[in-house]
Amino acid sequence: MNEVKALLTQAELDLVRAQELSQRQLASKAELDAAIANAETLRARMMSGRENIVVAERSVDVSQDQMDNTVIRAPFAGVVVTKNAQPGEMISPISSGGGFTRTGICTIVDMGSLEIEVDVNEAYIQRVRSGQSVDAVLDAYPGWTIPAEVIAIVPTADRQKATVRVRIGFREIDSRVLRDMGVKVAFLGSEVVGSDVVASSIYIAREALNSDNSGNFVWIVRDGNVQRRAVTVGQRSARGLEIMTGLGAGDRIVIAAEDSLSAGQTIEVSE
Repeated sequence: MNEVKALLTQAELDLVRAQELSQRQLASKAELDAAIANAETLRARMMSGRENIVVAERSVDVSQDQMDNTVIRAPFAGVVVTKNAQPGEMISPISSGGGFTRTGICTIVDMGSLEIEVDVNEAYIQRVRSGQSVDAVLDAYPGWTIPAEVIAIVPTADRQKATVRVRIGFREIDSRVLRDMGVKVAFLGSEVVGSDVVASSIYIAREALNSDNSGNFVWIVRDGNVQRRAVTVGQRSARGLEIMTGLGAGDRIVIAAEDSLSAGQTIEVSE
């Protein structure tokens, strides 16, 4: 390219001289035409060289794109949990119709976006609200209660199971929480939703619940005496037994007694 540029400069100088000589009738018409043709030829070679440079640059860009296509990039940061393809296997974004072509390379999980999905019976879904606090207990760590909250209630029901899907998000991310782990959840009360206040749930220790032919009951303490109180039991969770009806705030219940109790019996309370 530099050589053509130098020759074009010389040809343009020769053309100027030929034009001056031709005006002074010291050069023939043929010599002037030859100088013009030589300059035009070199200009064409210069333009062709520049176009070739542009084509070469575009070819480099195409080759770079092809090289970039050989690098697999994840759409988000995460952890590879399964590897579906091995070196040498064919990869395709769609199924090849029963062949050996893989439709995926690996499975990536964003550990920071793990959430719980539970099916809630239709009879209780009216007690669940977005933003409601939840206690989650992993089957692998039964003594560890994880604070969570309701993210959303999926606006559709399963007709066969009569349940509604509820999404629950963790308030604290911990490395012990893994994908597809078994978990139990307890929906908590005392949550403000807009201008409505959901009544707080009452939980008691499992040891405090008694039952006989009449149903479930607990012993409550009033003025040093015990009274029998029938109760309705709800969910069982890591917090204990949820009492739906029969108890109120401030009621003192008997968890354990040295002897059997009877209504109206005077007892001594040990804290």
